[in-house]
Formats: sequence, C-alpha cells, structure tokens
Amino acid sequence: MNGEGDNKFRALLLVVSAPSGAGKTTLCERLLAETPGMERSVSCTTRAPRGNEVDGKAYRFLSPAEFERRVAAGDFLEHAVVHGNRYGTLREPVEQALAAGRSVMLVIDVQGAAQVRQSARAAGGLLRRSYVDIFVAPPSLETLRERLVRRNEDTPEVIDRRVRNAAQEMARRGEYRHLVVNDDIETAYRELRAIVNAERCRRDVD
Repeated sequence: MNGEGDNKFRALLLVVSAPSGAGKTTLCERLLAETPGMERSVSCTTRAPRGNEVDGKAYRFLSPAEFERRVAAGDFLEHAVVHGNRYGTLREPVEQALAAGRSVMLVIDVQGAAQVRQSARAAGGLLRRSYVDIFVAPPSLETLRERLVRRNEDTPEVIDRRVRNAAQEMARRGEYRHLVVNDDIETAYRELRAIVNAERCRRDVD
C-alpha cells in the first residue's frame, strides 16, 4: 500500500506561497493530482457564493458574525481581510486530516503563512511536526513582469502593482524552509515533488 496511511510516510501540513505569476497554481494542482493522500485545505470566507460554488467545496461560507465568533474562539490557524471580505483556515479540519494520516496543502500568501507557522510552533505536537513551508519564486522580477505581460490579463497598472507586491513577498522568502525557483515549469515541479517526498520520509522531526 502506498499513501499517507502507510507508516512509511508522515502526513504534512504543507504551506506554499508565491507571488502572482510565479506558477504556484500549476505546480500545486499537479502535486495534488499526483500525491496520494494529499488534499487542499478549504478556506472559510464571509463573501457570498459565486455562480455554482457549493459550500464546503471551493469555500466554507460563514456569516460575518460566525466568522468573528470563531476568531475569538481561536479556531483559525490564520485569517485575513481581503478586498473587504474575511478569509481563514480552520484548525480543526487540518488537525483531523493530519491525525488520520492525510497531508493538507495550504496555498496562501506570506502573511497567512507567517500566521500558520506561528500557530504550528505554538501548538506543538502534530501541527509542529507536520509543518513544512515552500516558497515558489520566479528567476527575477523582470521575468515575472514578462510572464504577467504575456498572460494579457491585467492592465499595466495592475502589473506594476503585482510586481511591487512580488518584491515585498520575495524579500520574505528566507522565512521558508524550502525555496523552488520556477525558471522551467518541469524542473520546478521535479524539485517541488522531491522536497515533498523527502519531507514525507523524514523521521528526525521534533
């Protein structure tokens, strides 16, 4: 039997951050598809469902009052306000998955990652032992700008803002245990997969 339920592997709380345009969506979706026993965390949000979104699939939809109650109760590993709506990752579903031997992936920004990192350290136990973070970076800010221009999805003003934000995010990449530079998507994926496989096999964890 191969998978997270096998004693050969440890479950991971895998946190992945990257600037917009660095390729994290492509890399993470492939990693999820090719890693047995790994699931993506479902965030909570106070925004209304869009289109055919189903509660518990894309997001867990909470009222502002319920979200605030859970913040006060310390139920979140991380939470933030984005464009006027609140988003957060609940602690309990993550802990339940890890306890069952399943890995959980969180794709979040550097601020959210810092909160999860602190929560895992403070909690100790399974959360701390399972925690692994990876920063995915472009080779340079100029390369990132070129990719954003080629995507042809944003105005020049939005691209400028994304590049400025990327510079701030990349300044914090030293906070992460692992760094993957996405110069070539196949090479970056092999590096990402190798890191995850190595971490799943580690036993020298506090």
